[in-house]
Amino acid sequence: MKLGIIGLPNVGKSTLFNAITKAGAEAANYPFCTIEPNVGMVSVPDERLDKLTEMYHPEKTTPTVIEFVDIAGLVHGASRGEGLGNKFLSQIREVDAIVHVVRCFEDENIVHVEDSIDPVRDMETINLELIFSDLESLEKRMDRARKLQKADKKYQVELDLMERIKESLEKGIPSRNLSFTEEESHLVDQMFLLTSRPVIYAANIAEEDIGKRPEDLPMVKAVMDQAEKENAEVLIICAKIEEEIAQLEPDEKNAFLQELGIPESGLDRLVKHCYHLLGLISFLTAGPKEVRAWTIQNGTKAPQAAGKIHSDFEKGFIRAEIVPYDTLIHLGSYQAARENGLVRSEGKDYIMKDGDVVLFRFNV
Repeated sequence: MKLGIIGLPNVGKSTLFNAITKAGAEAANYPFCTIEPNVGMVSVPDERLDKLTEMYHPEKTTPTVIEFVDIAGLVHGASRGEGLGNKFLSQIREVDAIVHVVRCFEDENIVHVEDSIDPVRDMETINLELIFSDLESLEKRMDRARKLQKADKKYQVELDLMERIKESLEKGIPSRNLSFTEEESHLVDQMFLLTSRPVIYAANIAEEDIGKRPEDLPMVKAVMDQAEKENAEVLIICAKIEEEIAQLEPDEKNAFLQELGIPESGLDRLVKHCYHLLGLISFLTAGPKEVRAWTIQNGTKAPQAAGKIHSDFEKGFIRAEIVPYDTLIHLGSYQAARENGLVRSEGKDYIMKDGDVVLFRFNV
């Protein structure tokens, strides 16, 4: 999973990136501090792996990972190349989802590119640039499809689809808010539209606002109202505090979170939001060699899940031996689950569940 962190300059993108990845990306008080995108690989927090590691004492434990990309600050006119905009926009086409950081705090010591704080205006500025870029990209594809359509009528289907998307974009509606058939979705994926990427708005609040209700924070409430219109999700976060949390040892971190009245870190919450947004789940494999988490799309069948481990597992799939994680932990061992008849044998049509601990049987 690859997530792009975007937003206007000086809204806290690099600070949040540092907090999430501990990568030490430069965060400074001037526009375009980030020129080349910073990239960081982050292990997905999963306490189930810790429990299975205690149970199996494996040679290694391997969590699933998320790649975060800190994309430079976009500005008004980015789709026309303002502020190196075309370069930055192209980087967004490569991500699975967008974390759009929106500044929801006043601080006279941190400049704002628009000289005032207005989160909804900032959201609209970025969204319009993504729309303008997609319109330009669509026009080029439509010109090409019109030429090819004269020799091959199949391009008429693509033309009709692009015309529908174009009409939507011209009304300010991102392509992710449209409904498509399975065939249309495949075509849309090949268009690499910026507005087709699912979005989480990260409302970046001041330290003194931590623990307050969203309805008591006018700027956060405005972000939530706007996101609701777009069917987008909102994560309320204080990037500055998250950066401090990232420097702490696990025990110190838990104590600090309790002191702040925060049940879990911003990274943990962000991962959950992203999994939900992208329709992802994790299954687990466990043994003396390795305990590991594997990320798949919700709805994936057992052979395709096996293929995540190795293509031979999918080709020669025989069955999947499955015990739910909670059952395994309750009984204390795989052997106990088997003795109690709680290890299920599932075939090719089985749809994987989050937390399935699985052993794939295959023959090549």
